[in-house]
Order: sequence, then C-alpha cells, then structure tokens
Amino acid sequence: MASGGVKLNSASITILCWITILGFAQCQKIPSLQIMPAASVQRKPVGNSLLLTCRPDVPDSTLISDLRWSDSRNMTIPPKAAGQSSPPIYTESIAGGQALALLFNSLQESMAGVYYCAASYSVTEQLAASVLVETYVAITWKDAPEDQRPILGEDYIVRCEVYANPPATVDWLRDGDPIKSSGRYVIENRGLLIRNVSESDDGLYTCRAAVISTGELAKRVIRVEVQIKPEVQQLPTVLNAVEGQSFSYLCNATGKPVPEFQWIKKSTQQNVADIDRFSVNALTGQLDISRVEQDDHDTYTCVAKNAAGISESTTKLNVLIRPKIIEFMNITVPEGQEAVLACRAFGRPPPEITFRRYGTTEEYRVGLQVSDDRIVLDMQENAERSETIGNLRISQLDKTDDGLYDCIARNPGDVAYKVGHITVEYKPNFDHLKALPPVYTWEQRPANLSCFAQAIPNATIEWRWNDRRVADLYDINMKIEEQGFRSDLIITPREHRYYTSYKCVATNRLGRDEHVMELREARIPEAVAQAKPRSVSATSMTFDIIPPAFEKGLPITAMSVQYKEEFNPDWNTAMNRTWSPDSPYIVEGLRPQTSYSFRFAARNVVGLGPWSAYVVHSTPKRSEPETPKTLHTPIQEEDEEDDAIVASPYADHFELRWNVPVDNGEPINFYRVKFCPGSKVNGVWTELEGACLEEDITTTTHYEMRDLQADTYYRIELLAHNAIGFSRPAHLLLKTARGIDVVLRVDDRALSSAAVIGIVVGCVLLLLLVIDILCCLIGNLGLLAMMCRRTKRSPSDLGDEEKLGRDDEKQPLNTLPDVGGKMNSSVEFDGRGVQIRSGEIIGKNSAV
Repeated sequence: MASGGVKLNSASITILCWITILGFAQCQKIPSLQIMPAASVQRKPVGNSLLLTCRPDVPDSTLISDLRWSDSRNMTIPPKAAGQSSPPIYTESIAGGQALALLFNSLQESMAGVYYCAASYSVTEQLAASVLVETYVAITWKDAPEDQRPILGEDYIVRCEVYANPPATVDWLRDGDPIKSSGRYVIENRGLLIRNVSESDDGLYTCRAAVISTGELAKRVIRVEVQIKPEVQQLPTVLNAVEGQSFSYLCNATGKPVPEFQWIKKSTQQNVADIDRFSVNALTGQLDISRVEQDDHDTYTCVAKNAAGISESTTKLNVLIRPKIIEFMNITVPEGQEAVLACRAFGRPPPEITFRRYGTTEEYRVGLQVSDDRIVLDMQENAERSETIGNLRISQLDKTDDGLYDCIARNPGDVAYKVGHITVEYKPNFDHLKALPPVYTWEQRPANLSCFAQAIPNATIEWRWNDRRVADLYDINMKIEEQGFRSDLIITPREHRYYTSYKCVATNRLGRDEHVMELREARIPEAVAQAKPRSVSATSMTFDIIPPAFEKGLPITAMSVQYKEEFNPDWNTAMNRTWSPDSPYIVEGLRPQTSYSFRFAARNVVGLGPWSAYVVHSTPKRSEPETPKTLHTPIQEEDEEDDAIVASPYADHFELRWNVPVDNGEPINFYRVKFCPGSKVNGVWTELEGACLEEDITTTTHYEMRDLQADTYYRIELLAHNAIGFSRPAHLLLKTARGIDVVLRVDDRALSSAAVIGIVVGCVLLLLLVIDILCCLIGNLGLLAMMCRRTKRSPSDLGDEEKLGRDDEKQPLNTLPDVGGKMNSSVEFDGRGVQIRSGEIIGKNSAV
C-alpha cells in the first residue's frame, strides 16, 4: 500500500471481517411471530386460567403493525374495555406494546381450538403464528361424602362417584393397603360394597382416582362409622308406684349412635313428656313423675330411636295407695286392769299393723310377747275394704305402762305412724318427797312447805297440824296457797311452837296417802374444828380445813379466814378472804419471812359462824420458784421416782402446757424447756447424744415442740426461774404417735459400714485392754503398769478448764441466760445471812 495510506495489521482485518459477516447476517434475518409458551399445543384443565403471549421476532420492531389475536373462526379477539369486568377471553398489550397477550380467565371445554396471532411487517409482509388449546376435565368428586354410616348387619355401598374427562379409574385402600373385590368387599362404579356390615368395618377408607393420560391423581378419605339399631332392655311386666310420691324409672337401651327416648301412654297414645307432672330425659331414658296420681295407672311403652332404627318395650304402672291410720284413740285405764289400744288403718294392699313404745325401735310382734307375757298383739285384715285393725292388749296394767305408743302401718307403698297414749290411773303417793330434807327458817322469816302428790287423776291436798286441819285453825301465822296440783303452806314462826311437824294428805277417787314435813329453826355453823397448812411458800399458804358438822338441808356455803401479822394486836385491821367450799383454800399476797395469825369461820345461809382460835404460821424466805406442774393427763403413771408418760396425738409436734407455779417472793422471769429423744432400758433412761434441744420461754406458759420424730420417746425437763434461781425440774416422758408420716429409717451403706467398723474397732480395743490387764497382773508390763508407776498429780495441778467442766456437769441447768437489760436488786440482812432480791425493795433490816 502507498506510503500516504493507513497501514492495517492482521487483528484489525479480522475484526472488520466479523463485523461485515454479522451485518450481512442481520440483513438476512427472516421476520416471524413467536407464541409463548413455545409448545404448539397447550393442554390445560377446565376451570384453570391461561396466558398466551405473542411477540414479533423481526429485525426492526418499529415496522410491526396491526398485531392481533383471532380464534378458530378468524374472529379477532378484542382487548378489555376500560372500566369493564374481565370477559372470559380478551387481549392485553404488554412489554410496552412490543407483545400482545391472550388471557383466558377460566377455561371451559367450549374454548378448546386453534388460536392465531397475526401482524403486518413493513406494510407489505404479513406475519402469522398459531397455537392449539386443548382442555380436559379434572377429577371431580360427584358423590363421595367424607362421613358415611352403614348399619350393622346390612349391605352397604361406601359411595364414591368420580367424574373426569378423560375418564378416571378408581381403586380403594384401607389403612394404606389396597382393597380387592373378593368376599365381603366388591368395588362397583358407585363405590365400595360391604356385605353384612360388622363393627370391625369402622375406620378410614381411601377412594383413589387416577387419569392415566393426564397423570392426574386424587384421593378422598372417607370415615365409615358403623351404626347399630337400638335395642331396649326388656321392662318388668309391672312397675309399682305409690300415690302421692314421686316415681322414677330408667329405660335402658343399646345402640350407636346413642338413641333418644320417648315414653308413650297407651290409653291416650300421648308422649308423656307433654303431660304435667311427667318428665323424660331423652338422652338417658329416665321417666320421672313428680307426684303419682291414681289416673297414672296405665300401660306405658319406652321407645328408643336413632338413625339406624327404632326399638320399644312395654310395662304396666301399678299405683299403690299408701297406708293411712284412720283411727287410733288415747285410752285411760286404772292400774291393775286390762288396757286395749286399737289402731285402724287403710291402704292398698291392706297394711300390716304393729306397735312400739314411743322413742324405742323394738316393735311388738303378733301374738304373745316373749319379753312381757302381759302384752298380746292381734290383727284383723279386711281385704275387701283394704283395712286392717290391730289391737295391743296389756293385762295387769302397771304405772310403768303409762306413756306414748306408736301405731305403725306398713304396705309396699309406704309406712304410716301415729302416736297414742295410755294413761294409767293410780292413787296418790309421795315417793318423790321422802328423800327431801327438812325446811329451815330463822328470825321469824316465812317458810314455805310445798306439797304435791303423784296421782292420776290429780289429788286434792289437805294440811294437818297436830292432827287438826290447818284450814280450820284460822291461824294468821299459817297461810295455804294452791298452785294447781301443788299446795304451799306458808308459816311465819313468831313462836317456837311452830318449829314442828306438819302433815300433807292427798286424796283422789282411787285412794289417799300422807306425808310428814318438818320445819326446823336454822342456826349459824359451829366453829371450825381444824385448819392446818398443806403447803407454804414465801408469799402464799394452802390450808386443809375441816368444816364443822351441819344438818341435812343446811349446808356450809363458804369458808372465811382473817389473817394479820403476828405482832399486830388489832384484828380489826386483819385481811379477809372467803372461799367457796369446793375451791382450794389458798391465802396469797403474804410477805416472805413473816409470821401471821390466822383464824377461820364457816358460813351458811343464816350467817357467819364464830371464829376459831387463831393459829400462827410463818412464811419462809424468798427462794426459787416452786416446781411447775404440766397440764397433761398421763397414759401411764410410773413410780414416784419415775416420770409420767403422756402421748402426743401428732407424730411430728407437741404443745407442752403448764400452770404458773408459786414464785416464792420473786417474780418468774422465764421458763426453760429441755427435751431429749432416747429410750428407757431396765429402768434407766438413755438419751441420744447430741440430740437434746433447749429453749427459754419468757411470756407464755406453753411451748410448741416441733420437728419431732414419729413413734419416739422424749424426756422433757421444765424449770421455772426467778432472780433467786431455778426451781426443781418437772419431768415428763412424751411418746409421739406413729402417724402416716412414720418413716422406717434404714441407714445407707456408708453409715452401716461405719457402724460395723466401729463395732469391730471397739471389740479389738476391748481385747487389747484385757491383754494389757493380764500383762500388768502377771509381769507388771504394759500400758496399765506404766500408768500405775507414774507419780499421781495433786488436785491443784488440774487445769481451770477441767474444773469448770466438772462444775458444769454437776449443775447443768444453773447457767443464767443473758436476758438483756439491767435488773435492780437489793440486799437484806436477816441476822443470819445476806439475801439478794431483784427490784427496788429495801427492808428495815437491810444492810448494804
């Protein structure tokens, strides 16, 4: 090439060649239309939607015009108009106008056919493409209910009719296994025939339909529940109902599903659920009559019905008439004669009649009574009148026969009761007055002598004094007041002659009786014979008092004491104390280390008797409190040196309660409770080492012991404390209950092994000790011999701790707790020693 031109290398030439080839190929591309999806045949099920897109495949898309879709009749398919609902088939421009879509909202069989897409290219060239749309009907369940209920014992077709185009083939499965036509199962066009249905045919069946040409497969699971025709349990031939009472009867029936019930009255063919007083539970079959009437006597049918069928049973309702006692009269008969109690009763069937004493359960039997041969029961029955008469005959009537009697009438319908009374007449008597004491009065006070006699009929009362009728004496000091069957003679004894005997005379038509009553003059008690102290503390004394003798009817009503300090000569300044006769005679509030003079007197309704000669008693000095007394009743009383045993009603706790003891001059500031589990073997109490619990109580006189072991003995020690010290301990043995919470403790293996090892070690040590003793005795050898040769230490060599330890062992309970706060105290000198007391008390003989 000339020097003035461009020089090209081989790579540039190659690129130019490829551009030239591609441009040539572009110039040679054939214009066409493409339909997507690309398959020439589109097969879709009826009811589905379908979208077909027609897109030009041309060198220059701007030259395309008149792009359209048309059906097999060459009818152009228009687009959807604005605002119009979607037609079954319409076109729509997509991809910015570069393609045209054909839309089927819901394919129908009539829409099958060839659809054409056409367009003009560069005005002169016509382009066209086509696609075949084929439709088919998907599997449709025409008659295939998901729940079907065959009847037991009958043939049944499990329905499963299928429609599809092309037609589908149907097979059956149960529990995943295919069912073949053989024996009881036959596959038919309408479904699966089951011959002689049984309860075992209950279950889930699968009806499976398949279209081989389309590959479609569908399943329908059908639940088969076998139904059973109802069967009513045979009713009794006759049912008894009682007039005036309620009645219920349950009609039983089997069936599946559970049948519903009706009761039909035969005479009216009426459902009794619609009748007043009747009700029927349709689910259980129970017939209820709130109140039976005679018209309910009829034949009734129980009907049980369900979807599988109906069953019924018939019975007769027999209405019984409850017994009624129509006559039972009270009678009055004199003592010693025969009494006849007659009772007449009505009912259907005629009732049986018997008698009994009111308030008892034992009834008399027909005939002679074994327990009392005076009593005979006879009965006459009148079936035509539905009546019965019962007679209770009692010969040789006694006062004890007086009272109420029950007449009892029974038949299958009910029991009737009525109460009658036998009144036994007898002459007067004063048996109830013979034990009464004389009547007392004094200082001319009116006295009331009351007299009433036991008698039927009531007796008239007459008073006599010195065998003369009081009513005839007209004495102003005697007055008679009648109070019904009682008569009161009121005497005002202004003279001593009125203190004498009076006679009460009672009379009725059966006889008479008399009773003597005595009026006496009442006097004050005599002097107290003896009073000596039973127990003495620093601040109180308890006395045993022997009261003076007293007459019957004039008891001692109170005991009194006067006391003063011995060197106080004036009894007018003495202190007074009065007790009821049945209370303990305790004088409290005394001063310690003081001598007192005491004198005693008895009191009755008349007044206070003379004072006894005074006696002198002294109170001791202030000291520890008395021993507390527990408030528990022992189940076992031991010897004096042993502890009483009480039982706890609980297995794990116990409430200890006690009385406040005498404080002996210093107030009690706390109590100490100590309890230890253990056992008593051969009379020796052994405590479990390290298991004791101890606690101080400051405000109450009870203590709750908790977390106890069941079926275990505990030894309880109770002490009271004041500023002087501790009281003597009160001891109690407690036995806890077994209870359901008792656990038999079995030690684990480690504990058992340790126990075994301990026993073995103990045995070995014991053996070595025996050997050492023998060596010491025979050859003066061994550890024991060496210890014997050592110089004995004096008591002064003992350490302080050892001494303290021994002191603690001697007095384990004498350690005072830290009660907090500061306690005032005083020191008294009584000429013999110094006494320390708490509180701001300084006596006249005190020395500090």
